[in-house]
Amino acid sequence: MDWDAPWETKALDADAVRNRWTKYYVAMRERPDDATRWRFEIESEGQHIGWVSSYLIDAHYDWISNKQANNGKKAYRAIGIDICESNIWGRHIGTNALRAFIRYYAELGCRELYTQTWSGNVRLIRVAETLGFQECNRLEGEREVRGETYDGLTFVLKM
Repeated sequence: MDWDAPWETKALDADAVRNRWTKYYVAMRERPDDATRWRFEIESEGQHIGWVSSYLIDAHYDWISNKQANNGKKAYRAIGIDICESNIWGRHIGTNALRAFIRYYAELGCRELYTQTWSGNVRLIRVAETLGFQECNRLEGEREVRGETYDGLTFVLKM
């Protein structure tokens, strides 16, 4: 959480987290094989190290629920990545995982993807730019992280 939404400082209860993940994995086993995936797990050298995931945003770049989108609110697909093991960073595993996730959504017909971060997350900014994303929205002073103020950033990739 030091890099992905570090302003979200809610305390984590280990049992609640374990229960949430158990429910998630059970639900994933029950999904049809042809259902659109919103998340892929990342493994390196036999170890689970993180995931790529997607979520929906509206025209103002704010998160919206699937229910809102299903009820007619215009939605855009955003993607993100979490690699929890810092000893793995710098090996291009995250870049390659996001590239594969982009390809997955392109094959589903998606012609535009977004990613969001804060201006202090230089690693994700570099990955986004490497993959062809371009900054499309900046909210100045939107995020406070470890006592410093940063901008909220949204990038778009047109495919």
